Amino acid sequence: MKTFNLNETILNLPAENTLWTIGDAVEGVQIFGGIGSGKTSGSGRTLALKYLDAGFGGLVLTVKPDEKAFWEGYAAMTGRTNDLIIVEPRGENFFNFLHYISEGDGNTENIVDVLKTVIRASEEKAGKSDDAFWESALDMLMFNVIDLCKLAYGQVSIKRMFDIVQTLPKPDVADEEKTSPFYEAFLLAQETVMAKVSDWENAQSPNALMKLKSRADYDDVLCDAIADARILRFLDQFFLDSLLHLSDKTRSIIDFSFSGFLFRLLREPVYSLFCNSVSNFTPEQCSDGKIIIIHLPVKLYHKIGRDSQIMFKYIWQRAMEKRSIDENSRPVFLWADEAQNFLHEHDAEYQATARSSKIATVYISQNLPNYYANMGGAKSEFRVKSFLGTLNTKVFHANADIETNRYASELIGDAAFEETSQTATAAGHFSSSKTKSLKYDRLVRAEAFQSLKTGGKQNAHLTECYMLSQKRSGKAHIKIEFNQNFTV
Repeated sequence: MKTFNLNETILNLPAENTLWTIGDAVEGVQIFGGIGSGKTSGSGRTLALKYLDAGFGGLVLTVKPDEKAFWEGYAAMTGRTNDLIIVEPRGENFFNFLHYISEGDGNTENIVDVLKTVIRASEEKAGKSDDAFWESALDMLMFNVIDLCKLAYGQVSIKRMFDIVQTLPKPDVADEEKTSPFYEAFLLAQETVMAKVSDWENAQSPNALMKLKSRADYDDVLCDAIADARILRFLDQFFLDSLLHLSDKTRSIIDFSFSGFLFRLLREPVYSLFCNSVSNFTPEQCSDGKIIIIHLPVKLYHKIGRDSQIMFKYIWQRAMEKRSIDENSRPVFLWADEAQNFLHEHDAEYQATARSSKIATVYISQNLPNYYANMGGAKSEFRVKSFLGTLNTKVFHANADIETNRYASELIGDAAFEETSQTATAAGHFSSSKTKSLKYDRLVRAEAFQSLKTGGKQNAHLTECYMLSQKRSGKAHIKIEFNQNFTV
């Protein structure tokens, strides 16, 4: 197996005779550029081809319908066509995310974490409420619905969760309505637990069992001995007490937050791709060089295309962070053009440790306001800039956005310039003097980004940008060109 060294060169930057390495790549890249600036066809294309040529595996998220064709072309140019795993409607590749998570440790919390991350990512885009009550209530609903599914059926499915949430008990329910999916699951859960209780009691001697049953805390002893009995108690308390007595308005908000998300997962093509079929690939295959392309472009599939890609992205991130670099040192990349569509609340935390897992993130977006608008919530500006601080290399193409250009100029920083001034007087006799002083000014002023080359025939297919990276010797920033017709 090939060994990948962090000092291996990815890009040779002739403007400064500087090498940009795998070590730089796994510290993350953010590319900014306005419409038609050449960010995707210039620096983006070059990095994509270099990563593939170097043998990286990776995950590609899509917004525009033509992105799959771009990556098929990149793979053909680098001899990587056989490494592509394309997940798309009417395709051949499927990933059942619930089965995948359950086959790990089967922990309910892991399933809740994935579902909640996607739901909150959607809320953040819309400007979520920071009320802790709603978050806790939604968490409790998800935990208990998943536990009920596992206890009743031994596994979790989107369809069963949706049916249970749709038929949750309400006050004064008629007896004939107690044949609903919720009550069916609850009765099965009771039967499962009672069978275990019976086995446990049969294992006790008659005298010991009599003493146990005479104790006031018998139920506590039982729950300590049988974990499922404790879970059933929680289910009873939540569904038939706490939730049952909430006001209709409060309940409807909680129920619809979860059921609305499940409803979208039940619709095609997402249901077949991620919920119903048997998986025939896993995220871990990227460690062996596979390139997974989720071809559910947001421009075609809108919210569910976005949500399902965020879901897979988060599962993929968790899988890549768990892998052993000592056993397999192959770098993997996470690629997202129009990346503002795919942010979630764990991104900053994930990116902070991505280098140690050899994960090379490349996010491409037009400007900072795109991130602010999609992240939403309180203090979005600080959260966005904090996240961007975890991406070590910044690439700034031509841009007409004032805030992004100002941000780029401030990041590149100031330098001291020697300024000479001369004064002259002619009062009685002529005299003159010269003074020299140090003045600080921007190395690259904000307005300079508007005049960078944007590629195309008029610029010989060359697109200009400023590249900023912390570890570069000498100047931290350089002005470079990328050829839109670059091939490896």
